[in-house]
Amino acid sequence: MDVLELEREMIGWRRHLHGCPETGFEERETADFIAGILASFGLEVTRGVGGTGVVASLRRGGARRAIGLRADMDALAIQEAGDRPYASRHPGRMHACGHDGHMAMLLGAARLLAEAELDGTVHFVFQPAEEHGRGAKAMIADGLFTRFPMDEIYGVHSMPGMPAGRFATRPGGIMASEDNFVIRIRGRGAHAARPHMSVDPIVIGAELVLALQTIVSRNVDPTAQAVVSVTEFIADGTRNAIPGTVVIKGDTRSYTPEVQALLEQRMGALAAGICAAHGAAHEFEYSYEFEPTYNAPQCVAAAVRAASQVSADVDGNCPPVLASEDFGAFLLVVPGNYTFIGSGVQGEPGGTPLHSPLFDFNDNLLLPGARYFATIAQQQLGR
Repeated sequence: MDVLELEREMIGWRRHLHGCPETGFEERETADFIAGILASFGLEVTRGVGGTGVVASLRRGGARRAIGLRADMDALAIQEAGDRPYASRHPGRMHACGHDGHMAMLLGAARLLAEAELDGTVHFVFQPAEEHGRGAKAMIADGLFTRFPMDEIYGVHSMPGMPAGRFATRPGGIMASEDNFVIRIRGRGAHAARPHMSVDPIVIGAELVLALQTIVSRNVDPTAQAVVSVTEFIADGTRNAIPGTVVIKGDTRSYTPEVQALLEQRMGALAAGICAAHGAAHEFEYSYEFEPTYNAPQCVAAAVRAASQVSADVDGNCPPVLASEDFGAFLLVVPGNYTFIGSGVQGEPGGTPLHSPLFDFNDNLLLPGARYFATIAQQQLGR
C-alpha cells in the first residue's frame, strides 16, 4: 500500500469528522461514516454497541487469540474558534480533544491490517461518550467483551505539550480516577444581626473545606497520589441573612481503588463529625465517574516494542497525569495499555491545549498512530 496515499485518505477522514462533531451518545452521523469505511475494507461491522458505538472485526488464520484497538468518538460542547475550512458545522460542538484524529488513526490501522498476514482476530472498537465517562461502561454492559472476546486492548491519546511524535506510556496507573462529591449542610438561617439564633452553615462549610484538605496530607500514603478539590460553595442566603443551607461540590483524583475508597470514607467521616459538632444535619454523596487507567506491565512492554518500530522517541516510564479517561473501565475487564502520542509543544501547531476552542489535531500524527496500532496487532497476532 502507498503510505502517502493512505495518509492523504486519513487527513480527509479526520477533517470530515472534525466538521461533524457530535457529543456523547449522539454520534450517529459519525457512526454512519465510520461503519461505511470499515465495511469497504471487508470487515464485519456491528453497529449500536453501547448505544452509538461501532465494532469492526478482522479475522485471519485459525488462532483464537484476539486483541482490541480502541478510539473514542465524541466531541465536546464547545463553540469552535478560528476559520479553518473544515471547522465544525454544528454550533456549540467541536472536536476539541482530538477524537477526530484518534478515529482516523484507527481507520488507517484497519486499512493497513486488512491487507496484512495475521493469525487471530482484531476488534476495532469505536467508543461513544468518553467525555461523559459513560461510554466504556455502556459498551461493557452491552456485552462488548462477551460478544467480541479480547485478550488485550490498546488505546492512544494525542498530547499537546509533549514533543510531536513522542510515544509515552508507563506500567501501572497512567491516568487518574475522577470521583465527584456533594455535601449539603442543613443549618438554621437567621438575621445577620442575630447570629446566635442560627446554626450557620457558612461557618460549618468553611471549617469542612479546610478539613477536607487534610485527607491527602494526613491520610493518604505519601508514596501514593491524590487530589481533593472543592470547586463550588453555594449558599441560599442574601446580604443581610445567614443562610440555612450550604452545598459544597468538588472532585477527587487518584490512581487506585484503595485510595478512592479512603477518600470517600474520610470525606464522609469529616462531614458527619463537623456537622454534628455544630448541631447541623447533612447529606453526603460520592460518585465514581471515571475509573483509574491502569496499564498491565506485559501490555506496556508490547506497546513499547510496537512504538519503537514507529518512532525513535519512546518513553516507557513517563510520569502519570491526574486527568481521567474512560478507557480505564475497559482495563478492569481485560489487560491493556494506554499510550500518549505527543502532538507538539507550546507555540507549535500541535501545542494548543486540549479542550480549547482553538484546538486542532496535528495531522502529522495520523500515519504514525495508524502504524502503531497496526504494528501492535501484527506483533501480537503474527504468524
